[in-house]
Amino acid sequence: MSSIYDNLTQLGAKTPLPDSPQEAVLERVANPHPDTPYAVRFVCPEFTSLCPLTGQPDFAHLVIDYVPNQWLVESKSLKLYLHAFRNHGDFHEACTVGIAKRLVTEIAPHWLRIGGYWYPRGGIPIDIFYQTGTIPTGVWIPDQDVPTYRGRG
Repeated sequence: MSSIYDNLTQLGAKTPLPDSPQEAVLERVANPHPDTPYAVRFVCPEFTSLCPLTGQPDFAHLVIDYVPNQWLVESKSLKLYLHAFRNHGDFHEACTVGIAKRLVTEIAPHWLRIGGYWYPRGGIPIDIFYQTGTIPTGVWIPDQDVPTYRGRG
């Protein structure tokens, strides 16, 4: 009997962390409700990457919202993809927007938004926001509700 999960290679198996985001495999499954507009949210509160110049770690809280079309991103593959950034050197903007564009390429959603809430580097927090267009009519998208960085204030 065929299943929408037949082509998944990572779910249910011991899967090593990819060496880089480029080598990570983002898997997708068929949307079980392609005719129903709804939103999906992934939150990665402990995202890490490396500064491309110093090699020091950078930390962010990522919030990814999307309205699926024909495909959903498989969550384990997304986790492995995001964790592959731990040894990847790039600026905050490149990481945040690059993640969004890779997801758009892989799953072709009706709409996607990412908020990258980066912790301070050199005393200045940097927040990066990207979305593919306007929110589809009739879909409720909650606020991301990630407070701006306040430090000890």
